[in-house]
Order: sequence, then C-alpha cells, then structure tokens
Amino acid sequence: MAQEQPRESQIARRCERAVVTAYRELRLIGSDDMSAFQACTALYRIHHPESSINEARRLVAEWIDHHVVQAKTGPTDGCACDDN
Repeated sequence: MAQEQPRESQIARRCERAVVTAYRELRLIGSDDMSAFQACTALYRIHHPESSINEARRLVAEWIDHHVVQAKTGPTDGCACDDN
C-alpha cells in the first residue's frame, strides 16, 4: 500500500477521525497493516466500550478502506454515535 500524506480531516465523527488519523500515522512511522489495524480497533473500543470486538473490527476496516485505501471523502455509514 502506498504511504499517504496526512491532510486536513473532513471526517465528522470524532471516533472515525481518530481511527483514520491513528491508522495513517502508524503506517507513516512504519507499523505494518495488521498492527495498525489492531491498534485502531483498540482505539475505537476506547471511544465505544459497548461495542463488540467484531463490530469494532468491521467499522475500522470500513473506515480504513473508505478513507485510506479508496481515498474517498464522502461520509461513511459509520457508527451510531453523533459526536460531531
């Protein structure tokens, strides 16, 4: 995966923005994909301790795919929180 330069975030949800930012920064400093993904899953669960590990993994994977892999800028279905 090509390393992407950080940019100003247009992500509305704080938890989503935190996950995507952490993933990008971990990858920039040399963390492998799986380590960064696992760290971001843990980060999501800090924001949402009520979330199951499977739900956290699904959302983190969706956000990374949307914002990093596909470099889309539009909103995601995301989580149920409204923490703008």
